[in-house]
Amino acid sequence: MARVPAFAQVFAGRWRIVEMDNWDNDFLDLVEEANLSFQGTADGEIAFGALKGFLDVRYGARDGSACAEFSWEGQDENDPACGRGWAALGTAGRLVGHFYIHNGDDSGFVCERG
Repeated sequence: MARVPAFAQVFAGRWRIVEMDNWDNDFLDLVEEANLSFQGTADGEIAFGALKGFLDVRYGARDGSACAEFSWEGQDENDPACGRGWAALGTAGRLVGHFYIHNGDDSGFVCERG
């Protein structure tokens, strides 16, 4: 079994997306509860609105803080979609980051454990 990097343990589990810059809260939970999850050494998922994606994650540090950078692929409104993003620990135990859809929209986001 692969050893989980120390930084991965900081992010491990399910995070509830509570805010995005470019989409309102009513849209976030359109199909399922908006969430971002990190699993194992390099896996995860993201879901909000009509988008569902599977992550390929790399853990490390930025300016001394734990950071997760990821690419993702999945579907948006049943059409193939992909992109990238990053997440870092913010204040009050929240996760903050930015999510990009290849050749499309992007948005900052905030997550809480959940």
